Amino acid sequence: MALLEIDHLSIHFGNVHAVQDISFQVEEGLVYSVIGPNGAGKTTLFNLITGVYLPSAGKIRFNGEEVQGKDPYQLAHMGMARTFQNLQIWMNMTALENVMVGAHRHLDTSFLKAVFRLPSLRRSERALRQQATELMRFVGLDSYIGADASSMPYGALKRLEIARALAAKPKLIFLDEPAAGLNPKETQQIAGLIRRIADTGVTVVLVEHDMKLIMDLSDRILVLDYGKRLAEGRGAEIRQNPDVIAAYLGGHA
Repeated sequence: MALLEIDHLSIHFGNVHAVQDISFQVEEGLVYSVIGPNGAGKTTLFNLITGVYLPSAGKIRFNGEEVQGKDPYQLAHMGMARTFQNLQIWMNMTALENVMVGAHRHLDTSFLKAVFRLPSLRRSERALRQQATELMRFVGLDSYIGADASSMPYGALKRLEIARALAAKPKLIFLDEPAAGLNPKETQQIAGLIRRIADTGVTVVLVEHDMKLIMDLSDRILVLDYGKRLAEGRGAEIRQNPDVIAAYLGGHA
């Protein structure tokens, strides 16, 4: 059974059909990439799957359970996490606190324990802080463990957002353009991080414009064009697909 199953998924905004009758499956442990020209519907697809939008039609099954219509927080509790195209970092918090927020669903915050600051709650908070520290090291942010988020460069904030998503201990993580705006060295660091995430057993679904990164990392690739499925397959198949070449370079190519 696939970890994620998308069955004839569609959404329209008035007369605009942003995603049209999309079906695909993501097997557990893969790096599965979604690519396509600007406006192809990639982020809209992410928003449908992660509960930001309600589909007009179709089914979404996660770990065998239908999840269309569930809120993002419910999907997070089921083991789904994501990052966004535009950074969603709390700049008035420390880097470590940002990561700790991602693990809130694992923290026992019952009213009585919070009021009386019971030892079990303090132990849980210490363990959470230690886990957040380890995640920052995992994403290569050792030197920012004691930093304020507002003092961190853009490339480091990209990895901080991934660390926060990982703090939820997801089975499946969606990364929406994690290399956007990064220089070649930072892009290489992000690529290495994505591979390390997959090696831990977390399934990765990726939207990205950097084709070298996509081809180097992806086990399978889905190509969208004007909200429709254009092609799916391994990197070598996608690279040679004439419909994909035409979508990116124009029909004359």
